[in-house]
Amino acid sequence: MRDKFIYRNGVVTEDGKVDLEERGFQFGDGIYEVIEVREGKLLFFAQHFARLKRSCAAIQIEHGLQEETFKAQLKELLTKNSCDDGMVYIQLTRGTYPRDHAFPQPSGAPGVYAYTVQKDFANMWSLPATAVLADDIRWLRCDIKSLNLLGSVLAKQKAAEAGADEAILHREGIVTEGSSTNVFIVKNGYLQTHPASHLILSGVTRSLVLKIAADEGIPVLEKAFTTEELFSADEVFFTATTQRIRPILSIDGTTISTEPGPVTEVLQKGMQTLLQKELQER
Repeated sequence: MRDKFIYRNGVVTEDGKVDLEERGFQFGDGIYEVIEVREGKLLFFAQHFARLKRSCAAIQIEHGLQEETFKAQLKELLTKNSCDDGMVYIQLTRGTYPRDHAFPQPSGAPGVYAYTVQKDFANMWSLPATAVLADDIRWLRCDIKSLNLLGSVLAKQKAAEAGADEAILHREGIVTEGSSTNVFIVKNGYLQTHPASHLILSGVTRSLVLKIAADEGIPVLEKAFTTEELFSADEVFFTATTQRIRPILSIDGTTISTEPGPVTEVLQKGMQTLLQKELQER
């Protein structure tokens, strides 16, 4: 459940009402970001804000946000909600107008909203995960972190009904990503993941993992792989903002490994170091 105060169009308030003609509500016409909060600090805010700007540009929303000002407003939200550990959810839409599919003319102010949820995500990545395969039925601009998430919702529901933690998506046998995560495999010491393209959302944590791998001398292939290669991998893990690097031990009931693999563990340790550095600098 979200905390009491929300951020709405520049103001921290208790009023969470949204107009029925809000285009995010009517059309899913907007984008979102999720940022982990730890010790009252917004982790990797600059990277999340940069992706927010890219997503807005891709769907032609002029957001008007200034990075440092917006960060200060979100910190005010954290303080008002006494949120030290958890997440902040940000949603930015084209705004509120009489219902019409085309962009409103003239365009006005966008709708910018945020709320916090208190939860300790620190140990999520120590929990081994299971997964199922699911067809990737999403639209062809998955690189935009848009509000249009029905394809991901249906995939996650398939995982939930199977008692699994995540659904790994594929297009005709080519693995793309998870329903809300990026997916990596390790084979013969090589780390492999789908290249950043319109078919996946390149996560902030995905980018951090690639940096850690480079620092650790782990060879990386940003190259698509098949479901057959997925099942024959030595290690499989997924990445996400609130789960960081989480090993997948089985897929569709087939065991991939019985414990986190050595490459996964090296990357997890590297992530812990990176997080500590982020906390110290903020």
